[in-house]
Amino acid sequence: MKKEKNEFFEWLKVIVLTAVFVIGIRSFIFSPIMVDGASMMPTYEDGDRIIVNKIGKTITDLERFDIVVFKAPDERNFIKRIIGLPGDHIAYENDELYVNGEKFEEPYLAQYKSELDGFGDLTYDFTLEQLTDSSKIPEDYYLVLGDNRRKSSDSRDARVGLVAKDKIIGKANIRVYPFDEFGWVQ
Repeated sequence: MKKEKNEFFEWLKVIVLTAVFVIGIRSFIFSPIMVDGASMMPTYEDGDRIIVNKIGKTITDLERFDIVVFKAPDERNFIKRIIGLPGDHIAYENDELYVNGEKFEEPYLAQYKSELDGFGDLTYDFTLEQLTDSSKIPEDYYLVLGDNRRKSSDSRDARVGLVAKDKIIGKANIRVYPFDEFGWVQ
């Protein structure tokens, strides 16, 4: 009887320690997220499953073109690409990105732009002033856009606006499903 009781408590300890370990990993290091919607196509498709690296944003700085997951004002998780960093001035003119007056290439949009084939711009013209009444992105805030610019609720939408650093959950660089596309995403 005593041997069975000891074995039960040993198994209970293993189960509890495993649960604490898994909860700790999910809460502080990595978390699985399912992409909901078409705003990041073609980079991420609706239904893709990704791993969000939560610790990455505390170890390294968030950089332009990083893909991040953040808490939107309605408490849903959104996935978007960082376009503007604190202190930047952002403008789009004729489907081209300008950061602090300098033109930047966005190679991840090439597929979408080629598919438009003369049917207008992927990203409509705007300036930071039109979105925020400010000429620079404030400290600890980021301007984010979906790759599918025509179908994305992002920083251009007043309900989303600029994203505070403390609302960013982490970087989204690893796709785990569909299995045939498993791996690192640029």
